[in-house]
Amino acid sequence: MAILIDDPRWPAHGRLWAHLVSDESVEELHAFAQANGIPRRGFDRDHYDVPDEIHARLIGAGAEHVDGHELVRRLIASGLRVTARERREGLR
Repeated sequence: MAILIDDPRWPAHGRLWAHLVSDESVEELHAFAQANGIPRRGFDRDHYDVPDEIHARLIGAGAEHVDGHELVRRLIASGLRVTARERREGLR
């Protein structure tokens, strides 16, 4: 029952990006993203990519800051993780 965010360390488009996930449901994740002005185009199957400049604001809005390993561990435990195989095969 948490929205999780990791460190913005993934480079793309001239900036660093973090991952935003839910350990409860995709619906919870979409609701948090919408409430915080994150466009739906930032959603990638099981997470949102969010730019470094809004990282602190999202934590202030209630996202729990965790390291990348903890984020993935909790996403897997929730059953919401979309694996590389599932992505390749279009399963989710």
